[in-house]
Amino acid sequence: MDHLKNHIGQLREDFMKGTLSETEVNKNPFVQFEQWLQQAVDARIPEVQAMNLATVSADLKPASRTVYLREFDNHCFCFYTNYQSAKARHLDQNPNAALTFFWPELERQIRIEGVVEKVSEQQSDSYFKSRPYDSKIGAWASRQSNPLTSRDELDQKINDFKMMFTPESIMRPEYWGGYQVIANYYEFWQGRKNRLHDRIVYRQQNGEWIISRIAP
Repeated sequence: MDHLKNHIGQLREDFMKGTLSETEVNKNPFVQFEQWLQQAVDARIPEVQAMNLATVSADLKPASRTVYLREFDNHCFCFYTNYQSAKARHLDQNPNAALTFFWPELERQIRIEGVVEKVSEQQSDSYFKSRPYDSKIGAWASRQSNPLTSRDELDQKINDFKMMFTPESIMRPEYWGGYQVIANYYEFWQGRKNRLHDRIVYRQQNGEWIISRIAP
């Protein structure tokens, strides 16, 4: 164990793949996000759509987990989940959240903060229809974040719902759907040598995006 601790403590990586300047980024942070996302896709980064979602409960305890970005448009970033899950309970009580994308292959990170709201039932229905059959069954079978006595209990629920629904008849459960994070803050992080990273932030002020640099 001491060897592992020493190994972790001594890990070092110099970031030298790029730079970032407040004079070069797009004036619209959403456009800048799209540009970086496209570059990450072009670089064939695995799980490029994975983002850390951080929430805070009513008693001010933070929690974070990785979810998938599924839709994005005009400063809105959408993911889907069970409306009875822990993250959903947090968002019902405190609709503020933060997202983080980390693409180490490009030595880049994007942080987004904003207010969260549910997407329309029509949008959730549309996305649910696009999912594979087994994923649809999983949405019915898993009461996310609730206790299970065993894996067998979950497997039995999956089998029960497969008996109940065909690929043609299955519909979205009312306790499952989408949320969108409506961004009011962005930070674009480009790794630099000696931990002197470039950090460019966008903040909303009087309906405009103000661009500035912050210390690494």
